[in-house]
Amino acid sequence: MKLASYTLIAAAIVGLSACKQQAPAGTEASAPAAETASASGDTVKIGLAAPLTGNIAHLGKDVEYGAQMAIEEINAEGGLDVDGAKKKVALVSEDDQADPKNATTVAQRFVDQKIAGVIGHLTSGTSIPASKIYSDAGIPQISPSATALAYTAQGFKTTFRLTANDGQQGLVLAQYAVGKLNAKKVAIVDDRTAYGQGLADEFEKAAKAAGAQIVKREFTTNQETDFNAILTNIKSVKPDLIFYGGMDAQSAPLKKQSKKLGLTAIVMGADGTKSPEFLKLAGADAEGTFGSSAGQSVDQMPGGKEFKDKFKAKFGVEVQVYAPYSYDATKLMLAAMKQAGSADPAKYLPVLAKIEHQGLTGPISFDEKGDVKNAAVGVYTVKNGQWELAEMVGGAK
Repeated sequence: MKLASYTLIAAAIVGLSACKQQAPAGTEASAPAAETASASGDTVKIGLAAPLTGNIAHLGKDVEYGAQMAIEEINAEGGLDVDGAKKKVALVSEDDQADPKNATTVAQRFVDQKIAGVIGHLTSGTSIPASKIYSDAGIPQISPSATALAYTAQGFKTTFRLTANDGQQGLVLAQYAVGKLNAKKVAIVDDRTAYGQGLADEFEKAAKAAGAQIVKREFTTNQETDFNAILTNIKSVKPDLIFYGGMDAQSAPLKKQSKKLGLTAIVMGADGTKSPEFLKLAGADAEGTFGSSAGQSVDQMPGGKEFKDKFKAKFGVEVQVYAPYSYDATKLMLAAMKQAGSADPAKYLPVLAKIEHQGLTGPISFDEKGDVKNAAVGVYTVKNGQWELAEMVGGAK
C-alpha cells in the first residue's frame, strides 16, 4: 500500500480522531515531517517501526507496548536528563506492515522527522533495508527481534540487536532435533522471507552437520494458510521432523493440517512460532510442537512475572514474545543518551556501542557488529496447552 501525503484537511481529521482515541501518555500517533519539525524542543522523539496491521500485528503491537511501557516509566520519573534539561520522551509509532518497501518509506519518514533513535523493525526483512537509511543518516537502530545474520553483517555502526541470530538459533534447534528428538529424516518448509529462509538455511546446515538427512525442502509465503499440497508431498517421504521457518500465523495452520493429514512427524518452529498466539491458533493440535526463544523467555527473567502482570493490566493482553526486548531496547537507548548527556545521535551513538546495561532480559552489551553478547537460545515444547522450557543454551551465567 502506498502512503499518501497528508493534506491540511486529512491532518485535521487525524487530529480529531487521535483526541477521541486518547492515546496513552508518552506515545503519539505518526505525524508528517512538517508537524514534527515544528514541535517544541523539550521532547525527545523515539521511533517505533513494526507491523501494526496484518497477520502478525499481535507481534508488532507487542514490541510497541514494550517500548511504550519503558517510555512511560522514564516520563513518570520526571523525564530524560539531556542537553542541560529534563525532557519528555515521546514514542512515534509507524506501521511498516512487515513489508520491505513500506519499511524504507517509514525509515525515510523517521529521518525527515529527525527522530533521535529507532526501536525496530520487527522482522529481518524490514530491518535490513531500513538499516541502510538509518546508517546513512547516522540514526541508531536497535531491533528487539530481527535475527537474520545479514542484519548486523553490513558493517553499519548504527545497527544493533538484542536477540540471538539465526545462526545461533538454527544450531541449537538442529542439535536438539537430532540429538534429543532422534530426528534422522527431516523436512524443511520456509516462507521465503529474510527471517524464515535464513533460519531454515541455518537449521538445514546444522542438521546435516549433526547427521540428519534432509528429505524434502519446500517453500511458501508469509501470507499462505493452506499447506495441504506441501504437507502431502512431505508425507510421502515419511520424515521424523518438519521444521518451519516463519511466523505463528503460518506455523499454526501448518501444524493443524499436518495432524489432519495423519502425519506423525514432530513439527518444530523457532521464535516466530513460540508465542501465545500460536497456542490460540493451533488449539489442541499445538500439543507436542517445538519452538524457541532467541533469548531468555519472560518467564525465566528476573522480574519477568512482575513485567507480565503490569503488561496484562495495562494493555489487556499477554506478552507475546518480544515486548521485554523492546522494553530493554528503549531503556538502553535512553540510558545511552543520559550517559552522553545528549539526544543527538552523533553524541550518544559511541556511548551506545560500548554500553553495559542491566536490563529486564539480562546484562546487555554489544560486540563489534552490534550483536548482543552472550545471547541465550531456549528450546520449548507445548505440553498441556502451554509452552514449557526443554533446554536453555547460552546466556549470561
